[in-house]
Amino acid sequence: RVQTGRTNLSVTGAVEQDDFFYAPDPSSQLACAIAGNIAMNSGGAHCLKYGVTTNNLLGVTMVLMDGTVTEIGGAFLDSGGLDLLGLICGSEGQLGVVTEATLRILRKPEGARPVLMGFDSNEVAGACVSDIIKAGVLPVAIEFMDRPCIEACEAFAKAGYPMCEALLIVEVEGSADEIDEQLAVILDIARRHNPVELREAKDADEAGRIWLGRKSAFGAMGQINDYMCLDGTIPVTALPHVLKRIGELGKQYGLGVANVFHAGDGNMHPLILFDANKPGDLELCEAMGADVLRLCVEVGGCLTGEHGVGIEKRDLMVDQFDPADLEAQMAVKDVFDPNWLLNPAKVFPLAVSQSRRHVALAAE
Repeated sequence: RVQTGRTNLSVTGAVEQDDFFYAPDPSSQLACAIAGNIAMNSGGAHCLKYGVTTNNLLGVTMVLMDGTVTEIGGAFLDSGGLDLLGLICGSEGQLGVVTEATLRILRKPEGARPVLMGFDSNEVAGACVSDIIKAGVLPVAIEFMDRPCIEACEAFAKAGYPMCEALLIVEVEGSADEIDEQLAVILDIARRHNPVELREAKDADEAGRIWLGRKSAFGAMGQINDYMCLDGTIPVTALPHVLKRIGELGKQYGLGVANVFHAGDGNMHPLILFDANKPGDLELCEAMGADVLRLCVEVGGCLTGEHGVGIEKRDLMVDQFDPADLEAQMAVKDVFDPNWLLNPAKVFPLAVSQSRRHVALAAE
């Protein structure tokens, strides 16, 4: 059980001497707090196997809008009655303030090994990811980076990445025999897609270097350009099509795009590059980002993965949810926050949420 101001990485730090760890591992885990992870239902590179925050959260202490302190869930996997814990996780601070959390701590795996795969196009790399998932293999992580991101990360972290069009980092874990068996299947699938490079980590140092660039991606991109990241989630089978369309949208808007994301669960993180000092560039970036998110919904995905809706996506909620869906969601907020004072002007379309708040205050 932890106070929610604690950083994500420090949770593992507190238990790793006993060979345990906390699975959700956002790239910002050195700085991000458990409170924010719960608010956004954050995941990370290893969410393919271990899930995101909601899969590793057992209970919370939450302060309601009227000052009531309530306990939801507890030190067990499932509680009876309504799934209020599932409602709270990912609610973006709309329902209350979470002050403490009971987290699921796991035994460390016996071993883990990543492999680096380079391809000559985004679409081919996306097809490889789809085939790995179809084969029934469950890596602990499948991460994707395209050429703009590879170049920025290599210049920043000097991880030894090959200069190719697309890069996958696939990691498996278990006993030595289990790792060898899983990697044999994965590497066989990769070879069918004519990779330009296959590099299997031979030791902990090589494994660390393979992950170094990926963990540095957002900071590396920030050194070369302004960018906007609007994450959306798609079915893994749609990866080749979506990557192609994102490239086409970049050309249509005249903006650069760097793709880095959790390919295994289809959580896209296109980084749309722009110049904040160039008039009109930010507006173009926002328009392109909206089109990318609509594309995610169009192929059967959703507006967000782990970065939430917040302000940037609130007016796109109507592209995913019909009026009845939004009404049901807002009715839940009415129960927890009748006057709509918690984290105002976020998540729901601005005109709708402001109207809702005015009605509530007038009734009071």
